[in-house]
Amino acid sequence: MPVTSTNHSQASAQPFGGVINEDVMQRIWNISSIPLPLTDMISKGTHTNRRTEWTEDELRPPVTNNATVEGADANQDDSKLTTRLGNFTQIAIKEVKLSHTLQSADSIGNVGTLSYQIRERQKELRRDVEAQMLTHQGSVAGNADTIPGISAGLGAQIKTNVKVGLTGVVGGFNTATGLFVAPTPGTARALSETLIRDVLQDVYVAGGNTACLMARPPVIRKLSEYLFTSTARVATLTSEQSQSTPKALTAYGSVNVFVTDFGQTVIMKDNRLQAQDAAGVSSMYMLDPSHLTQSFLRGYQVESLGKSGLSDKRLMSAEYALKCYSEKSQGAIFDIDEALAVVA
Repeated sequence: MPVTSTNHSQASAQPFGGVINEDVMQRIWNISSIPLPLTDMISKGTHTNRRTEWTEDELRPPVTNNATVEGADANQDDSKLTTRLGNFTQIAIKEVKLSHTLQSADSIGNVGTLSYQIRERQKELRRDVEAQMLTHQGSVAGNADTIPGISAGLGAQIKTNVKVGLTGVVGGFNTATGLFVAPTPGTARALSETLIRDVLQDVYVAGGNTACLMARPPVIRKLSEYLFTSTARVATLTSEQSQSTPKALTAYGSVNVFVTDFGQTVIMKDNRLQAQDAAGVSSMYMLDPSHLTQSFLRGYQVESLGKSGLSDKRLMSAEYALKCYSEKSQGAIFDIDEALAVVA
């Protein structure tokens, strides 16, 4: 049929963007408001130097032949010195630079304002710190010119209760250099129930109290799925119907708590901010939060930078280090192939 009236398409096609007003909701929908599981779980502290140090000690194993004759003189020394460890402070930053023109314009959801940009970049900064603390990166002293100081991630600070893939080598503290060394990756393989139970036992025997299994979402999902299999015989798909509201039916198809053979109740916690160690490969941590601290030389700050033109600049920063006071209190499984199903 011939066009008998001017229509919406014609109005929109007019030169320089048409003559129809845009209909844009004045709100910005952000899907990235993700919690910080590790940060929220561990304690916070401060330190006063770029290098922050602590000492580590443990009791000797008990002996069963500790018998002494009556009236014997004291002729042995059971004193024991502690081990001194240290990590370096890492500086993490975010920058904002907005022109005066953008700030004066009527932007959608106030995205062009300093307040919006500072708020969102601060969230990103905290996410960066969360992700870094769960890496395998070793510590770096750094210098004042070209090399930044690096805080060792958790994967480099624990060495005793760790299971690695074939040819993999654990990291740990090097007493000669005073640095934490990053572990050497091994061959990726499937996560197994045996590996989990072995590490939990190793941590328990060493004196740790595991409260959380933390890993990336694909790993936690595959572990939960495995616990429903006939091999695991741990969980059964169930449903629950309320007697007061018969139509409301809730299906339970996941496991999020693991009770160890030693009476410890361990939360299975996924962390969406934990990065892969390599493509398709990641780690699971057995955490005892009481021995972990996020320590700050300088806490999260926002500073105005000098003006150099028609713009305003802000710098957000934090100087921090992760401190694992007793590495034997923690456990880990490295080199997990995220694509493989969990096995016995």
